[in-house]
Amino acid sequence: MARLFVDLTPLRASKPYRRLWTAMGISNIGQQMTAIAVGLQVYELTKSSFMVGLVGLFQLVPLVGFGLYGGTLSDAFDRRLVGLISALGLWACSVGFLVQSSLGLESVAVLYGLIAIQSAFFAVGNPARQAIIPRLVGQDLLPAANALGMLTWSVGFTIGPLLGGILVATSGTVTLPYLVDVIGFGVVVWAMWRLPKLPPTIVPGDAVPRAGWSAVKEGFVFLRGKRNLQMTFYEDLIAMVFGMPRALFPAIAAQWYGGSVRDVATVLGLLAAAPALGAVLSGIFSGPLGRVRWQGRAIVISIVVWGTAIAAFGGVRWLPLALLFLAIAGAADNVSAVFRATILQAATPDEYRGRLQGVFTVVVAGGPRLGDVEAGTVAVIFGETVSVISGGVACVLLALGLARAVPSFWQYDAHHPVP
Repeated sequence: MARLFVDLTPLRASKPYRRLWTAMGISNIGQQMTAIAVGLQVYELTKSSFMVGLVGLFQLVPLVGFGLYGGTLSDAFDRRLVGLISALGLWACSVGFLVQSSLGLESVAVLYGLIAIQSAFFAVGNPARQAIIPRLVGQDLLPAANALGMLTWSVGFTIGPLLGGILVATSGTVTLPYLVDVIGFGVVVWAMWRLPKLPPTIVPGDAVPRAGWSAVKEGFVFLRGKRNLQMTFYEDLIAMVFGMPRALFPAIAAQWYGGSVRDVATVLGLLAAAPALGAVLSGIFSGPLGRVRWQGRAIVISIVVWGTAIAAFGGVRWLPLALLFLAIAGAADNVSAVFRATILQAATPDEYRGRLQGVFTVVVAGGPRLGDVEAGTVAVIFGETVSVISGGVACVLLALGLARAVPSFWQYDAHHPVP
């Protein structure tokens, strides 16, 4: 039975990893509380799903530029230092959200500005944090470490929205969720400070790593022709751009399930938490994932399940069943995320991991933002129901079509990683 549950070996094997894992788990709760609070603030100020969807656009633009450039910083400088500076920036943004709420500014422009700055710091820091993991635990423990990482992320997505919705419902303000976020990210700053130095890896005979757009180009040159690595990006983009209805949750909570402001806030928290709860359950029972050999086909199957569950969610109006479909979607997405991260880390040389993690950050974090814009735009034209169902169906068809076009990904062998 022990092999059925999540593998805790990386936590026992590496104290720095254990410290970072714990801190990120705490901060994820605060970050998701902030995401709920921002969505509620924007919707309350504008009464528009499109304006909530624009939150994704203001996150996306900094993600693209700073994510790619930030990856070069992680290859050229001490990854601990890069992660620490970005964590300090993210903590300052959390303070900014708290201040604007406390002052009662009620400005969408201020919210969009803070979101953009926060996204830029995340884009710089995330490649460093992800590229650090293979150095802390080793390649053999990567599937287990990634499953643990996704578990803490999913716990944050479960508890954060629920607590955020409850705090808003009981206090009548979004200030308390922002306060929790400030405290949580302070723990991340401490964890990054305690990491050992992680200078760049220099391969004998190669040039000294450097930061800059020329280094970004080198990363894309390395990626050229690496079909399996490319597919981890393409499949995730399909799932997130077409199958992620997150921007519609405020309108869905208000229009499909209705009630008072308190009821809407509670339903919104449940909708946002349901996919993460499914991801938590799949993470708890992730022990067998470390023994999966054909990881490419596991990604494709997971994305098909994700899209099917999202389409089903769009067709029901009974809240318990809707939450069940969202939980199934979240469980499937978690499995896909574990294997996508593992393929990228295992098949990429260490000297390129920062730059490829930069691309990964743009895709993983930027895809849902594009999805917010896509979902909000379709909802404005055709309504929330059409937006959700059509997105899920498109996700399934495109994922299968792309897998058929690149058969090497379906045959990807974890025992012999080929980029």
